Amino acid sequence: MTDAVFYCFKQAEDYFSRTFSYPTVTFRRSGRNAGTAFLQQNRLNFHPILYRENTSAFLDDVVPHEVSHLLVWTLFGRVQPHGKEWQSMMIDVFGRKPDATHQFDIKGVTRTFEYHCNCDTYALSIRRHNNILRGAQYRCKKCSALLQMA
Repeated sequence: MTDAVFYCFKQAEDYFSRTFSYPTVTFRRSGRNAGTAFLQQNRLNFHPILYRENTSAFLDDVVPHEVSHLLVWTLFGRVQPHGKEWQSMMIDVFGRKPDATHQFDIKGVTRTFEYHCNCDTYALSIRRHNNILRGAQYRCKKCSALLQMA
């Protein structure tokens, strides 16, 4: 994976005729995100389970996607995350379709918690569940009742 990141940076260096600071690469579970670019830290994180289950798509699409975020940050500063600069990077530098989201099966990597209200049952993410444990409250948009753990 790290080789794929460095290869993308080399492609960008050839395209722009300049050097870039190579990022730190980490592998940590990150919910539904296949990859995340931490712009100010110059760090890329990849979801190890999604990578293992979708290696080819990761190398072809996720790595250039995340590298493009870092390169756009370096070249243009704060812009829309999947805006014209990022799309151009994906197309012109990496020859990839600029898809903002992946289509990987995430059933095996996401953990949800069942909550209910007066009219329905909801599967809340671990983030929302943890927020509730810390005192947050969520209401049903249909019946306005507080969601309670099932």
